Parts: sequence; C-alpha cells; structure tokens
Amino acid sequence: MVSRTLRHGQRAEVWIAEAERGSAELVYSTDKLLLEAPNWAPDGGLLLNGDGLLWRLELEREVALQRVPIEDLPPINNDHVLDAKRGLIYLSANDGHIYVAPIEGGTARRITHDPSRYHFLHGVSPDGATLAFVEIPQADLSVPGRLALISTAGGETHYPEAGSSHLDGPEYSPDGAWLYFNTEEFASRPGHAQLARMLSEGGPIERLVDSESVDWFPHLSPDGELANYISFPPGTLGHPADLDVEVRVIRTTNWRDIVWQFPLFGGQGTINVNSWSPDSRRFAFVAYPLEQA
Repeated sequence: MVSRTLRHGQRAEVWIAEAERGSAELVYSTDKLLLEAPNWAPDGGLLLNGDGLLWRLELEREVALQRVPIEDLPPINNDHVLDAKRGLIYLSANDGHIYVAPIEGGTARRITHDPSRYHFLHGVSPDGATLAFVEIPQADLSVPGRLALISTAGGETHYPEAGSSHLDGPEYSPDGAWLYFNTEEFASRPGHAQLARMLSEGGPIERLVDSESVDWFPHLSPDGELANYISFPPGTLGHPADLDVEVRVIRTTNWRDIVWQFPLFGGQGTINVNSWSPDSRRFAFVAYPLEQA
C-alpha cells in the first residue's frame, strides 16, 4: 500500500464542527501534506496520519503541526484509534498489521501476525481489552471485508457472525455493548453500504438507516448521545477520495433524523475514524478542495 498525496491544486483542510450549533471552523490548511482521519487526543490536540507518519495538530495554543516520533512502526494508513484512558494509540500500517504505541510517541509493538491478510483497525473496546477490525486477504482485495476481533495483547483472531457482505468501520459504543459499522448486507445494488449495529457479544444485525446515499463510518460521541457518519452519492462503490460528500450528525435516539449536514469535497480520509472531542461537543473532519472547485 502507498500513502496518498495531494493532487495538483489541492489542499488538506482540517475543520472543527460544533455538534449542537451546526457550525464549523477551518483550523488548519496545507498544500504540502495530505492529512487524514483525525483522532481527538485527550489533552486537546488532534492526531492525524500523513505521508505514512503520525502527526499532532496543536489546537489549544498556536496552531502547529508536529510529527509524533514512533520507532519500529512501518508507514501507516488512516485507520488509527485511541485508548485515551491507557495513553495508547493503535495503528494500522501499510504492511497489513496493527501496532500499538504511546499517544505521545515511543516504541511501537506489533499485535497481529498473519502475513497473508490486511488488518484495518477501527475500534478498541472501552475496557482496552479488544480490538475490532476488518480483515481482507492480501491475495484478493475483492473479497468482502470480514468483521474480526483480537485481544490487545495479541493472540487468536475471532470472527463474530456479521453476514456475508462487505463490512467496514466496526467501532464500539461508549458502553461497549454494541459494535457499529457500515455493511452491504441490506444492499439491493453493488456498493450500497448502510449503517448498522450488533451486540458486541454477537447477535443479529440491526439496520439503523435506510437511505439512497451510500453511508460509511458511524462514530458515536463519548456520551453516546450523538453520532456522525459520512454519506457518499448514490451508486458510489467503496469509500473513494475526491467526491462531493456530506458529514452528517444525528441523535442516537433517532438515526433517521439528520440534525446537521456538512457538505464538502472529500471522502477517503475525511472521517475514517472517531474524531469526537472528549466532552462530546465537537468533532474534527478533513476536506480536500481543489482550486477549480
């Protein structure tokens, strides 16, 4: 896998949205580095990947971007999640494996060991014991993504029953009771991903939204009251870059009622992982505007 780069005339813009007000503020823009997938660090900064590295964007003082120094870590992609309580970040690398390192930097440790498969990380359980990820064989990327769980200490991979269609973005609810994800299990046409959940201990898949759009990556706020996700145009296959998309906000009591919509040019990299602030009031996303747009 190769790290993404900006196109000619393109910028990476980091935005902060106020979830209750429906407003968003541009906090950082660059035409030098394609930044992706913000996580909100427990001390107030954002953690993003770019050019295979992990970066910290300072927000509380003067806005500044600095590399997070992590040793023994191959180039990473946009699947990385935080275990803030234990000061850890889990990262998917381009070699197909999942690693763990201290949030502030340090030495990485590899968790997965099957060289025949890609492991795309999306969730860590609230107790810090289990990782939820999507597994795809390296020999055939057309195979549907499969829900997989592994201990944060490593070891055997477990495969909960979650249908036979492509699945992505599995993420734990704040109380650990549910796994939220997008799936094509309900699709009547190729690529029509929809939002769903299932009990983390196993059980039937519950569809959350029935929409014409192609919906990916549901992320719950830390208090469990709000969620956001990215919505692609009807007919989109996968979650590609450089499209007119929307980041949508809902209340978890009614997933069908969209509270706010943030239209932007982006897609891949915009909100692949959970980017809610610890107080559940804000979240971050990335847009990738082109000069001619």
